[in-house]
Amino acid sequence: MSGLNYFVVSYDIREQKRLCRVHRAMKGFGEPVHYSVFRCDLTQRGKVEMVAALTDLIAADEDRIMIIDLGPVDGRVEERIEFLGVHAAKREQEGKIIIV
Repeated sequence: MSGLNYFVVSYDIREQKRLCRVHRAMKGFGEPVHYSVFRCDLTQRGKVEMVAALTDLIAADEDRIMIIDLGPVDGRVEERIEFLGVHAAKREQEGKIIIV
């Protein structure tokens, strides 16, 4: 077992400057899957580090971050996630294939 858990992190940041900082920080912890939604495969220590980094960036009285733990990254995580519409793994934008 890898010790990694699959986390979905979603955020609502009220101020543009903080939003950019949070987005930049999240790129260091996971992959964007939707606007303001990230998939992160993290150890418990990695989660603690992510929470600490985000806590330093947000205004707790204005912003909100939701972290969902979907459990171990064991190959079954994808079975617990359902998408409607455009496939999450590939999107076509301006003639380019983007893997997200």
